[in-house]
Amino acid sequence: MKKNMKNKNHALRAEILIHALPYIKHFRGKTIVVKYGGSAMIKAELKNAVIEDLILMSYVGIRTVLVHGGGPEIEGMLNALGKESRFVQGLRYTDEATMEVVQMVLCGKVNKDITALIENSGGRAMGLCGIDGSLLKARQHKPGGEDIGLVGEVVSVNAEILENIFAAGTIPVVSSVALGTEADAGKVFNVNADIAAAKIAAALGAEKLILMTDVVGVLKDINDDNSLIKLLPRTELAALKNEGIISKGMIPKVDCCALAVDGGVKGAHIIDGRLPHALLIELFTNEGIGTMVLPSNVWAYG
Repeated sequence: MKKNMKNKNHALRAEILIHALPYIKHFRGKTIVVKYGGSAMIKAELKNAVIEDLILMSYVGIRTVLVHGGGPEIEGMLNALGKESRFVQGLRYTDEATMEVVQMVLCGKVNKDITALIENSGGRAMGLCGIDGSLLKARQHKPGGEDIGLVGEVVSVNAEILENIFAAGTIPVVSSVALGTEADAGKVFNVNADIAAAKIAAALGAEKLILMTDVVGVLKDINDDNSLIKLLPRTELAALKNEGIISKGMIPKVDCCALAVDGGVKGAHIIDGRLPHALLIELFTNEGIGTMVLPSNVWAYG
């Protein structure tokens, strides 16, 4: 009985590998940009699973960029320093003192912790921020004309730096801080990590942008996870916003996906980072998970 069970387990493992083979062949040599945040950055089990996924992706020849946030870590440091946070339209008001903390936390501890975790787990990674080599350049972002301090809008990406890192067989790990340009030259900006990931994906002509979040994706009914919209053409987004299906915190996620596909990315995904190995499930299975936003010339969702 034990021998039969062992043989069945071996057969199942082989079947899983064979099932993944066509997806591995398809994505080999392609570029995938992953925005890493939420529970997957905080819980040890999920963090380890993401790192394993990234290393496997790199080993099979996928050019992977990891763009990370660090809101909870920034909040924790600000609290420790006795500095109160203020948000305007969902964006952190960033004065000079806050910007120093953002740089210290994002470009320092968070970025290097992730890089070290990849290296210690058998992968190769290089940690950098948008300042390095002018990877990201930005101008001041004033939503609705309101001044929210040193918050930037990404206007350019130096893709050559990332290409050089890929050529060395290494995973770029990018923190979302940018160098000011034009009238804002000499400044350093805090930029939204989702938007930075979308801009990087477009600049690299990526196959996919994957946003790891704490939700299952876009739902027709916010109270029913079974109402997940799996495929969502770009042309449907405005109507779903008007209907209230896309609302609140999902709006900026979907807008980020739209930015990516408008920039030439073939597909942008919103997936549940609370599921271990979510990246591998999305990439190497036919079913996938989450919501995929597609360019405008595809059929309507179902």
